Amino acid sequence: MFELSKQFRFEAAHTLHRVGLAAASEAASRRIHGHSYRADVTLRGERDAQGMVLDLERVAAALAHVRALLDHQFLDDVAGLGPATLENLAAFIWAKLTDELPGLTRVAVYRDSEGDACVYTG
Repeated sequence: MFELSKQFRFEAAHTLHRVGLAAASEAASRRIHGHSYRADVTLRGERDAQGMVLDLERVAAALAHVRALLDHQFLDDVAGLGPATLENLAAFIWAKLTDELPGLTRVAVYRDSEGDACVYTG
């Protein structure tokens, strides 16, 4: 069994209505702010007759479609995403890729500048 991974990066802005924080932190998260994100998508399967789990060109095309939905967007306006948490981003990416990428087993979203990550495994 093989695991094949490919990454993409995107930049996006959002607001986040958080409660239970110090007033200054709560207010800061409600203002429009942005992050640099990295997403890592993993497929699992056996090699086909060509020796591939899935042609990486096909994977790249699927990721380009999802990246276009997120990159340089105001995430609050992305239909179907919900609040722009790492958890929601991972689930959103999964939902957009699951029909296009057989063997999808893992989507991880990272905010490297903050040291944050979330993994979704369906």
